[in-house]
Amino acid sequence: MNAPLSPTSAIPTHRPIQALPDQLISQIAAGEVIERPSAVVKELLENALDAGSTQITVRLEQGGVKRIAITDNGRGIPPDQLPLALARHATSKIASLTDLENVATLGFRGEALASIASVAQLTVTTRTADAPHAWEITGSQFGTVSPASGAQGTTIDVQDLYFNTPARRKFLKSEQTEYGHCAEVVRRIALARPDVSFSLSHNGKTVDHWNVGEFAKRSAHILGDEFANARLPLDEAAGPLRLHGFVGLPTASKARADGQYFYVNGRFVRDKLLTHAVRAAYQDVLHGDRYPSYALSMELDPALVDVNVHPSKIEVRFRDSRAVHQFVFHAVSRALAQTSATSFGNTPAPQPNQPAGGAPLPWIREQQQQSFSSQFAEQPRPFSFGGNGGIGVRQNSEAYGAMFRGDAGGDGANPSPLNQARPQTAYSATPMQAPQEMPAGDFPLGFALAQLHGIYVLAQNSAGLVVVDMHAAHERILYEQLKNALDGNEMFVQPLLIPVTFYADAVEVGTAEEHQETLSSLGFDIAVMSPTTLAVRAVPALLKNADAQTLARDVLRDVREYGGSRVLLERRNELLGTLACHTAVRANRSLTIPEMNALLRQMEATERSDQCNHGRPTWSQMALSDLDKLFLRGQ
Repeated sequence: MNAPLSPTSAIPTHRPIQALPDQLISQIAAGEVIERPSAVVKELLENALDAGSTQITVRLEQGGVKRIAITDNGRGIPPDQLPLALARHATSKIASLTDLENVATLGFRGEALASIASVAQLTVTTRTADAPHAWEITGSQFGTVSPASGAQGTTIDVQDLYFNTPARRKFLKSEQTEYGHCAEVVRRIALARPDVSFSLSHNGKTVDHWNVGEFAKRSAHILGDEFANARLPLDEAAGPLRLHGFVGLPTASKARADGQYFYVNGRFVRDKLLTHAVRAAYQDVLHGDRYPSYALSMELDPALVDVNVHPSKIEVRFRDSRAVHQFVFHAVSRALAQTSATSFGNTPAPQPNQPAGGAPLPWIREQQQQSFSSQFAEQPRPFSFGGNGGIGVRQNSEAYGAMFRGDAGGDGANPSPLNQARPQTAYSATPMQAPQEMPAGDFPLGFALAQLHGIYVLAQNSAGLVVVDMHAAHERILYEQLKNALDGNEMFVQPLLIPVTFYADAVEVGTAEEHQETLSSLGFDIAVMSPTTLAVRAVPALLKNADAQTLARDVLRDVREYGGSRVLLERRNELLGTLACHTAVRANRSLTIPEMNALLRQMEATERSDQCNHGRPTWSQMALSDLDKLFLRGQ
């Protein structure tokens, strides 16, 4: 039986130190730069853009393994510089360490063409503006430069990738997979430069073409209609930083992170710091394991970012990473704050010192002085038509219809249709009084008509039917109110007339004793009555109608698991979301018309009210035309 090989048995015999041949050095470098055909496409496209091109054509064969040909209309390369262009570490983009620390071009390492030439058959055909004809070089820097035909610009033809390194070729995937990677690289670069036209073909067939246009149109073309129909514009600046582009609504999230495009000074990057900042901004509105979609571009002084981190140039390092993280996080958070009902339609961008969702109307602001929960406590319980699970209809549709038609009628002293007389029924409720100047456009969610199965509020607006998930909507409202109260040190406390006592284990009792300051800052007064008994003597005023024992156990659990400081800093939003969820109106709760309208008005005045704390939508619009289609009206 043969003995197993020892770890040192494969080590070759000792050789003297010697310089490696240039060809081998280039192939080693190619292993870092040219991982697969898509890396060739990336390097050549970046060179084309650095040359000032406005038209670029990409032709691929067999996923780029057989052939990659990229033609541009840039400045071209003078014939006497062609051999140098294929030499290692030769570039026109930097000449000193100062240049390296202030890189303003996409390429700068001077390795791409030499690396490609070492593992493929390479031909460069180029012509400058003042040259009578084009020139061509084949192979490597030692190839012959000869006259050729061609328009101004450069064509780089790469054939038979890895023909001389078959081991590398075996690691490539299927033709379709490699093509997919190449196409994604083209999309990334095309998205960054809407001022340049791009054309992509594969195996002789044109696959895609992007004309010169606006960033909004280019991003819609590349990310798709779903993103185009559910995106928010973003354009913010702070000091040397500017961030602009589009962030997708939570409804445009995806199961994979394949709709995320972030650029730093025009360069596509996949940076953990930036990804985390955007993800953190979405944490309040994103559902489960979904991934947000976005197309964002950051511009800053090149001296503040190091792009020479990895040969692929897809990673960067910022001089002040914390400042960049906070800037991106807050910019995206402010954009997402527009996801309220007031952004329905074409809402103008928020002005300085104005809430992102639009300043609430005076009437809405008065409504906000009372919490929605307190309105529930003060409203009488009406008869619910239809029994359990039925439709609790409150008839004020005539008044609403008159409002939307603009023919309210009535005398001059009382022009509002909601003040007019209406049929009185056993289950009708007095509608909420509104000011006289109340056009329907000021209330995007319209006015309540009915409650469906104790879960949904049905409302009519000028566009058609609005369906609201009342628990999800109320949960978001409470959550935002709690966050604002805690941020402003205005967490008002509601003392309980009769303290709520409950059995507690030794850990809960110890937590209540140890973290009194944290509990107090959150609006709770939880006293130790005995070694096994706790008493809730006060809760946040916003949560006064919730079950005090459940709230106390939730907050004690989080404080115990994460500590007082972490709860207030890192786990604050999760805790407040839990408290809001327990307090929000539950299913099968019968609401009056004033209560439903109060909910709609608070949704319109609350940031991020389009989604609940878990990322689910809180309301949906069904257009009148969609209803007409259901019943074949007009067909």
